[in-house]
Amino acid sequence: MNPVEALLFAVIQGVSELFPISSLGHGILIPDWLHWSLNRSHPDFLPFMVMLHLGTALALLLYFHRDWRALITGFIRARGGNSNAEARLMWRLVAGTIPAGLLGLLLEKQLRVLFSSATAVLVFLSINGLLLLWGDRKQQAANARTLDKLSLMGAIKIGSGQALALLPGISRSGVTLLSGLAHGLNHAAAARFSFLLATPIILAAGVLEIPKLAHSGHAQPWGLLLSCGLLAGACAYASTWFLMRYFKKSEIESLRPFGWYCLLLGLGGLALHWL
Repeated sequence: MNPVEALLFAVIQGVSELFPISSLGHGILIPDWLHWSLNRSHPDFLPFMVMLHLGTALALLLYFHRDWRALITGFIRARGGNSNAEARLMWRLVAGTIPAGLLGLLLEKQLRVLFSSATAVLVFLSINGLLLLWGDRKQQAANARTLDKLSLMGAIKIGSGQALALLPGISRSGVTLLSGLAHGLNHAAAARFSFLLATPIILAAGVLEIPKLAHSGHAQPWGLLLSCGLLAGACAYASTWFLMRYFKKSEIESLRPFGWYCLLLGLGGLALHWL
């Protein structure tokens, strides 16, 4: 990618990583439609994606820094037990992160090789839209609960659902939001748990790839890589700020705009492809 394409890709990654519209799907479709010079097997692509993931994770850590400080402090105070609300939530985040991490390590390469075509992305993006519309329709705000009511098994189920996001077009944040709503959480609580759960996953995706940089032989200027990482982080921070306020104000049908967007983009893209 040239510098302009790299910066635009950073914006796409930073925004779509948190919005329930699939960052992986948009990262495949937009470069394909705009005929960008993007080669995912090129040595330069690995350090580029590492920087984008680290930038997004940093944005989440900054936005939720009070939450993480309270969670860690409460966990230490409980000495690994669950005697306070912060420690209980920390254990639920750990429980939700482990299955997603294991499934990601086992299945990521196979799924991304099988479903990396634009047609497959459009199909899964349409499915993602239908899931968002269906899940929003089923949600009953009057019966919704706050995050302290989430069970340990519920956290595991929500975390396991993140593996579906390995299918390009299925949104990680969308899956966790829907799972949270299905377990009785209100929209704001489901969004908060989704973003807290995303932080270790996205951070690990960047950190685990850092040792490979020494062997990648990349030629990208570090200034451009850092700029892309910071830009992705700034967009992710703005997306998180917007979504947390949006879900607090819009308890009913709040996922519907994203559902219609994914459905229309998926079906419209398929129609154009067939024509």
